[in-house]
Amino acid sequence: MSVAWLNTGDNAWQLTAATVVGLQSIPGLVVLYGGIVKKKWAINSAFMAFYAFAAVLIAWILWAYNMGFGTEWTSFVGMPHPIASMGDELKQASIPTSSTLAAFPMATMVYFQFVFAAITLVIMAGAFLGRMNFKAWMLFVPLWLTFSYTIGAFSLWGGGWLSTLGVIDYSGGYVIHLSAGIAGFIGAAMIGPRLKRDRESFQPNNVLMMLVGAGILWIGWNGFNGGDPYAASRDAGAAVLNTNVATAMSVLAWTVMDIFYFKKPSVIGAVQGMITGLVAITPAAGVVDGYGALLIGLASGIIPWLSMNIMGKKLAIFRKVDDTLGVFHTHAVAGLLGGILTGVLATKAGCAAFGLSNPGGGIDGNWHQVVLQLYGAGFIIALNIVVTFIILKLISLVVPLRMSEEELLVGDDAVHGEEAYALYGDGERQPVLGD
Repeated sequence: MSVAWLNTGDNAWQLTAATVVGLQSIPGLVVLYGGIVKKKWAINSAFMAFYAFAAVLIAWILWAYNMGFGTEWTSFVGMPHPIASMGDELKQASIPTSSTLAAFPMATMVYFQFVFAAITLVIMAGAFLGRMNFKAWMLFVPLWLTFSYTIGAFSLWGGGWLSTLGVIDYSGGYVIHLSAGIAGFIGAAMIGPRLKRDRESFQPNNVLMMLVGAGILWIGWNGFNGGDPYAASRDAGAAVLNTNVATAMSVLAWTVMDIFYFKKPSVIGAVQGMITGLVAITPAAGVVDGYGALLIGLASGIIPWLSMNIMGKKLAIFRKVDDTLGVFHTHAVAGLLGGILTGVLATKAGCAAFGLSNPGGGIDGNWHQVVLQLYGAGFIIALNIVVTFIILKLISLVVPLRMSEEELLVGDDAVHGEEAYALYGDGERQPVLGD
């Protein structure tokens, strides 16, 4: 039975957008992680992503959704309670604190916001691969979702203090990527490094599988940024186009930097450039124009490259902290960069199309928007440093954060009793210290 407020086109697009964002995590990042690590960590790395997707959904409907998007409890977070009854699922979607209404059911909104929450934890896992105790990860996922993600989401998207202040985060440059990058770096420092032999030799076991995951991630970003107007609107189309323009530009810039510095183009480097382009355009996607997207893509192919390949090798803190996949560089640096450039390059027309009252950014004379973007970044950084540290400290009192030495030596077979590839007999396992 239809209802007057339901727009079937908007509902179809929102469900499609949510589904392709879900595909970014499973199988996208599952296979990307499984391919980019050395063979002995393929199962564990993929399983960390797979587990996080499932665990987040259960916490999401039982308490976390309403903390991020429900009725205001404080200026930082909503009131925790379930959203699982049939009445909840069938009513019109709304975000009460921001007075937002959408022309599709609440079930669609809850699922759409869930896939964003899930991919944040999946991204963060990239910093912990190759040594985090899986039981500690099982505890960490719902705790970090509850005490960090929901606060960032409510503050910026749910009608909290940062959205009231006027900070722009179109689709998660701060809520998702800056958060994941900072929390991942703090977690990597607290968990400790991989084995010395793994840090020195961590060649991908399947580059082609990694590329499959990367391709799913790129195209899935059409739903990531195109779904945030909550309608099949003009702005959704602009966000999708700008996302792909910035990403393509970032891939080219990163590849040129690799050729200039390393004398060879690297496909793994191109994937890093793809990720930084996707991340940097995310806070800006529907409020900048195509020229702004080109500039963001150029910057995201150069500045995170410098962060990863120059600062990452010269500064002692980056040599000491073992961020396995460089999540700090690809997500924290790129997310912060994109957020600041949003303050510079946001257009008045783009803001209006997205339903914002902001009079554009610096290019339209509103340089105060850059200041607001810095306020938002500072809060997200501080939040994730403090909350991640406290959560991991508490977990360490219950279970070790790091695997045992035996597990670190052997890898998947010691941790899960499984191996990624059976290339002999009928799949008998013959562990060889994981190489």
